[in-house]
Amino acid sequence: MSRPIQINNHPFRFLLYLEWVLLAIAVITAALPSPSPRFTTKVPELTIFSLVFFGLMGLRLPTSNYFSKIVYTAIEIFLITTTGFFGGRIARLFPFLYIILVTRSCLIFQLPGRLVVTSLSFSLFLLTLRYRLPRAVLPPHAQERLRFFPLSLALIFGLSLIFILLLMNTVISERQSREKLAIANEKLRQYALKIENQATLEERNRIAREIHDSLGHSLTALNLQLETALKLWQSNPDKAQTFLARAKELGSKSLNDVRQSVSTMRSHPLQEQSLEQAIAILLEDFYRSNGISPICQINLEYSLPSDIIISIYRIIQESLTNISKHADASEVKLNLTTTKSSFCLIIQDNGKGFYVRQNTTGFGLQSMRDRTLALGGEFNINSSPGSGCEIIVDIPLLRLTQ
Repeated sequence: MSRPIQINNHPFRFLLYLEWVLLAIAVITAALPSPSPRFTTKVPELTIFSLVFFGLMGLRLPTSNYFSKIVYTAIEIFLITTTGFFGGRIARLFPFLYIILVTRSCLIFQLPGRLVVTSLSFSLFLLTLRYRLPRAVLPPHAQERLRFFPLSLALIFGLSLIFILLLMNTVISERQSREKLAIANEKLRQYALKIENQATLEERNRIAREIHDSLGHSLTALNLQLETALKLWQSNPDKAQTFLARAKELGSKSLNDVRQSVSTMRSHPLQEQSLEQAIAILLEDFYRSNGISPICQINLEYSLPSDIIISIYRIIQESLTNISKHADASEVKLNLTTTKSSFCLIIQDNGKGFYVRQNTTGFGLQSMRDRTLALGGEFNINSSPGSGCEIIVDIPLLRLTQ
């Protein structure tokens, strides 16, 4: 983090509140008079100042400048050591200040720095503990107890520091993982939104081009037929009638083009239908428009994911549209087969064909290719002038169904 950790952006604000509670207890203990001269605070003003200043330092933790981190930690250690040597009876609480120091170091240092601060805290604790042990001559049994007490206290405190260090490392790592995951999810959401917008834009461009190529041409021809009929209406009514009949045909064709464009804009083209039912409707519409009944063989032994079904539907729809507009075919064949590992679609016509290298940049062919590649499949075109056209779509299923 480049910004210092303050109360408004503290990752673990409850720790800050816990520090304040502990330090408030220590300040009150230092301010109250002690009934025993042994536990009287030697310099209460200095002890209270050290505790208050140590608590205020928790309101702003440096995170960017390494030198400022070291100076900050050194000041904290100095204040804790001062409290340990001059704190009197609150010396019983001063080990908890080292725990606060370790938790703060976990927020401002990486793992090596955390280990150094934890080791230094334990060493200073042992030094302060040795300083506060009584130096009077004691009986042998009392000396034995006196040696065992600091050893057990040091062991417990050392294990506590290790536990706090491991706990803070785990919590911080989990928080960082959540932040990275949130960032990744946000990037993924933005990427998905970008892809969706791009797909929408491409679909709009395709619809616009289709309307321009089909509906625009039909309406222009319709307008010319009507203008010619108006000019001939007085002088040659029979010929004008012929132009009107042709205008009516163009109007019907334009209406079919509009319906076709609207149908391609549906967000759910299958409308809760199976792929076989949707293909049957496409073939029926193709027959009504062209008078050709396509030969269709469907062998779907394995179920397909919804994204593949929609893409296959769009590819077949686009292929039939291209055949209607450009192929001048009298025979169309569709073959759909699935295996455990792949799906294969073959669309053939006996139309006039084209040179593949010169005619594969059209919007319809590019849209079919993009849909296939988006699913990790292969898109191939076999065609030549006078030999019709064959479109082959192979899509792997193992990667998509696992």
